[in-house]
Amino acid sequence: MLARPKELGLSPAEPFKGGVVLHPYPAALDTDMHQAFELGVLLGGQEERHFEDTVIVLGPGDVWLCAAWEPHGWRALSPGTYELVTQFLPEFVGEEMLDDVSWLSLFAASPDQRPAVRSPETRERLMGIAQDIRQEMQQRRPGWLAAIRLHILQVLLAISREWRPANNAARQRTMRAASLGKVMPAVRLIYSNPSRRLTVEEAAAACGLSISQFGHAFRHVMGQSYCSFRTRTRLAYAAQLLLTTDWAVERIAEQLGFADASHLHHAFARIYGCTPARYRTEGQDRRAFRRYTLVESSTPDDPEMRPPQQQEPWTPCVPPLPESEAVGVTE
Repeated sequence: MLARPKELGLSPAEPFKGGVVLHPYPAALDTDMHQAFELGVLLGGQEERHFEDTVIVLGPGDVWLCAAWEPHGWRALSPGTYELVTQFLPEFVGEEMLDDVSWLSLFAASPDQRPAVRSPETRERLMGIAQDIRQEMQQRRPGWLAAIRLHILQVLLAISREWRPANNAARQRTMRAASLGKVMPAVRLIYSNPSRRLTVEEAAAACGLSISQFGHAFRHVMGQSYCSFRTRTRLAYAAQLLLTTDWAVERIAEQLGFADASHLHHAFARIYGCTPARYRTEGQDRRAFRRYTLVESSTPDDPEMRPPQQQEPWTPCVPPLPESEAVGVTE
């Protein structure tokens, strides 16, 4: 089931959340959006990651990046697919530069231009870093968050070295973490009431900027235009309504400010790769099942976590950390 735009409970005092997610079986496309940046490493199996009109197929050792408030989706392609997912606010990483590239620039690039793993050596290295992050989350020793921050920077540095965007300007773009704050008032207004078609004039005024200043700042920070972001947010809400109400597509289109059902149909198919009717049918077929299982978490007593003893007997197992890296084991 599609989650409504959410904030994950992160704050400047608690800017990081991570865990290992297991997908027991292949499933229909699931979608989400949240205020955190997301970096994930596929540990086993095969998966699709969906970003607007870009679909990326991942195997073990591959990485995906998701910008703040960016609607995104995933679809496990094989049973027992599992992955490390880290989510963090920009202040967690800070204003670090990866040589001449800001780490935020990797996320701000369009999805089809973001860094990808290009060599077996890098893939093997990233698998090792992912296991180190799992270890830090499990042991929670003094300085564990600082260690995870450094590991995330290691991942970003490794993929930035192999970054070959078609438009080299994407690589040269630099962006400071503080820049995100300039447009966040507008972003929060959109996510707090996704059915409202907030005009660019209203959004700019909320940020205390002129329309031209706002448009430039928003595209620079978010990697897309304000209108594109607003449309994708409304489509994410449309997907939620398809799964949680019996409203006709015509009513959903009217509720979200689309000209008519046809306009919603075409916009939805472009982003989600299927018609609203098919999305509703496939989603409702899966609603009786939880599509994923959180088996490890950086948050003690995470309400979403289901340890092995609470999982269904048929659920595939996530391989544990090597014995030398297990919790409580010292050299």
